[in-house]
Order: sequence, then structure tokens, then C-alpha cells
Amino acid sequence: MESLKIVPAKLDSLLSRPLYRYIIIGGSIYVFELFVIFFAQYLGASSLFAVGLSFWLGLIASFLLQKVVTFKDRRAHHKVLIPQIAVFSLLVLFNFGFTLLVTKLFSPPLHPALTRTIALGLTTIWNFYLYKTRIFRASDEFIVQ
Repeated sequence: MESLKIVPAKLDSLLSRPLYRYIIIGGSIYVFELFVIFFAQYLGASSLFAVGLSFWLGLIASFLLQKVVTFKDRRAHHKVLIPQIAVFSLLVLFNFGFTLLVTKLFSPPLHPALTRTIALGLTTIWNFYLYKTRIFRASDEFIVQ
């Protein structure tokens, strides 16, 4: 019976860390985005359209889950939310342009799912840092430095 208690304790320990929650949520969004790419292409969409669509749908889900679940930021006051959305939007525009650039440069010969994976891997690194230190940080005040 004690071994059953150890597994949840280890899982709780992992999920208590924002990095692990970030990776789990990010991985789930990644799978969702891949589904969108393959489904959109199945329906006849171009590589660029399929990747763009997956980016935007994944983005909406990711923002909400990362804010509320990963960084436990439930602040919804307009003085916090509006600056968060503004800075997040700038980051999104940069990431979107970067993603389309990677897709344009490498597709073909690479499949759009692979170009999206490459872009996502790179953006994940700087996104975590900016989310944690600037956008969803735990302080009561939102400040862009």
C-alpha cells in the first residue's frame, strides 16, 4: 500500500515545479498543433496555411493554460491583464514570424510538421524565460523592464 502513496508524492513533487507543468502543457499543445497541421493538409490546405492555423489555435489554448496552470497566475484585473496581453502579443507576433520563416526556409524538403517542431523547440526556450520573469511573474505588480 505504501508504494501507491509514493507515486502520487513524486508526481505532486514534479507538478509543483513550473518548468514541469510548462513542459507537460506545452507537449499537449504540440500534439494538438500537429493534429491541426495534418488535418488541415488532409482537407487540402497549403503547408503555410496549415502551420499558421495550428500556431494560432495552439496559441490561444497555450496562453490560457500557461497563465492559469503553469504559473498559477489567476490575476484578472485589467491593470494586470492588459499589459500581459500586450507583451504576450508582441512575443506572439515575433514567434509567428519566426515560425513562418522557418517553414518558408525549410519546407520543402522538410515536412511542415517538422519545421513547426523546429521553430517550437527554439521558441519554447525563450518563452519560458519571458513568461516566468516578465509576463506571468508572481509579484502583485506587472512591470516590463
